[in-house]
Amino acid sequence: MKLVFLDAATMGDDIDLSPFEQFGTLTVYYNTLPQEVIPRITEADVVLVNKVKIGSEHMQTAKNLGLICVAATGMDIIDLEYAAKAGITVMNVAGYSTDSVAQTTFLHILSCVQQGPYFNQFAHSKAYSESGLPTHFGGRYFHELNGKRIGIIGMGTIGRKVAAIASAFGMNVVYYSSSGKDRAGGQYRRVELDELLRTSDLVSIHSPLNAKTRGLIRKAELEKMKASAYLFNMGRGAIVDECALADALNENRLAGAGMDVFSAEPLPADHCYYKVKDRSKLFLTPHIGWASIEARKRLVAMMVDNINQYKASRSGDRSRAEK
Repeated sequence: MKLVFLDAATMGDDIDLSPFEQFGTLTVYYNTLPQEVIPRITEADVVLVNKVKIGSEHMQTAKNLGLICVAATGMDIIDLEYAAKAGITVMNVAGYSTDSVAQTTFLHILSCVQQGPYFNQFAHSKAYSESGLPTHFGGRYFHELNGKRIGIIGMGTIGRKVAAIASAFGMNVVYYSSSGKDRAGGQYRRVELDELLRTSDLVSIHSPLNAKTRGLIRKAELEKMKASAYLFNMGRGAIVDECALADALNENRLAGAGMDVFSAEPLPADHCYYKVKDRSKLFLTPHIGWASIEARKRLVAMMVDNINQYKASRSGDRSRAEK
């Protein structure tokens, strides 16, 4: 088999991709621009991809393509409808990054609520040495998480992990399910989006991007939130109207926000987030939530498992056809 990895740079230079070589010839590209997709996958039997979009126009030219192995849980980069019609198997990897994303969520929460970056910077500065005081406030303060309500949008595996950690902090957990299903087995109270936004001190998004969640949090939804509330997004950038969020922060209609995902990645130089006047109100990380070293190693191992499953299914199909 011919395997092509379109954007291996997203996996990091410290991750060993040699396990894929057991399946055939592996061609690795650091990154792939949209116009480079077609020539790079034309002869491929298996395409490995993380963030590069693969549409029907790309798959139509790849006559040997049987499997697209997505190095992520979300599959919004693939035209799944066309793939199904063309008989191309698409396999994702679920559950590999639960601990990593949950941990990153609380990096954002504590950085915003406890003003971590500000106090770290002050303690490193000469101003602390010269102050003559053992502590410093500088007009900044933070609240305890104990007793605060966190509203989780998307109570999947990651959402439940975040809920468990929040509970350990003594927080009151409620959640909204875009599917309308009970995702928490009665352990946490499910509420409608309106109630979640109006009553939560922190709102944390852990939903996949789909027709129900795209643009779920817009200006009208942000206006329902408390002025003292915080919004965090670890799901997909397009779930939030990013310019509406920037406006809410600039107009002091929200206390702060933490974003690890963006509708365009990397962020364009003229993005609305760069226009937020008080940067301490917006904590940004470059889509790292999924990417602990442990999570990335699990990801490779699970992708290998997916390819083995695909090969086994193909062998089974051929055996049945021969009978």
